[in-house]
Amino acid sequence: MDPDTLALLEDKVQRAVETVTVLRKERDAARQASAGLETLQSRVSDLTRELDALRADHDAAKAERDTLKAEREAVKERLQKLLTHIDRLNSDT
Repeated sequence: MDPDTLALLEDKVQRAVETVTVLRKERDAARQASAGLETLQSRVSDLTRELDALRADHDAAKAERDTLKAEREAVKERLQKLLTHIDRLNSDT
């Protein structure tokens, strides 16, 4: 076998080994990125559920506030009527 042919073959094998090494590193990096992406997707999903729950709580609190406000206004009107009646009674005497 010609020494130049052997040297060429050694070079090709060395390049193949380097290429496989690079490809393996890229594969491992891609796997890590994929795992990181899955983690982020899971976190986004969790945060979305949490946000939906907070919105529901906010809506419920707003509805309760509106109900209490309406009840307060009704009580205020009833008290105003009672005070008017009391004033009439006092003015009649």
